[in-house]
Amino acid sequence: MISLYLTQRTWLHAIPAGWKLLALALVSLIAAPLDSLPVMAGLLLAVLALYASLGKAALAQIALLRPLWPLFLILLAFHWWNGDIIAGLVVLARILAMVLLANAVTMTTRMDAMMDAVEPLLAPLGWFGGSPRAVALAVALMIRLIPLLFALWEALNESWRARTGTRGGWRLLAPFCIQTLRLSHHTAEALAARGGVPRGTRR
Repeated sequence: MISLYLTQRTWLHAIPAGWKLLALALVSLIAAPLDSLPVMAGLLLAVLALYASLGKAALAQIALLRPLWPLFLILLAFHWWNGDIIAGLVVLARILAMVLLANAVTMTTRMDAMMDAVEPLLAPLGWFGGSPRAVALAVALMIRLIPLLFALWEALNESWRARTGTRGGWRLLAPFCIQTLRLSHHTAEALAARGGVPRGTRR
């Protein structure tokens, strides 16, 4: 998880986590019903410009999308088969823009800052004996782990390609599941070493 966080400070690091998460939610809500290819292409270009403004390290993280390209090609082929390739391009641009935008938030936001932003929204759980802090940690971990899992898949695929000269495809599912379980185990150990899952709210 930490390896995907940009240690070099950028202007996006200075924006509070709550504002970044709110902006991500608003852009998602606005973009979801739009079916205009120029608008979606413009949104994607704006997100790419955002990455460019964050420096080379941020641009390098765009490579995390490579494992998704087979899915994107299937999506385009499906729409082409139905005679509506424009709709497929709209969907593809929307997915690319939103995944990259979500990753921009995770790579410029510390885990504790993300938890602090999410926890107030979960305060009602305390009325029923739940732990808002623990659920906030789970949400923050989920958001943080998504790009890491993309990176893990890409690393396995590159390793397979170096040995065989071909893409791994479905053959990577077993090692990917094993590595994912190891990652969850290491994460649980790290949490236990730091006192376990937090209970209640932080004082």
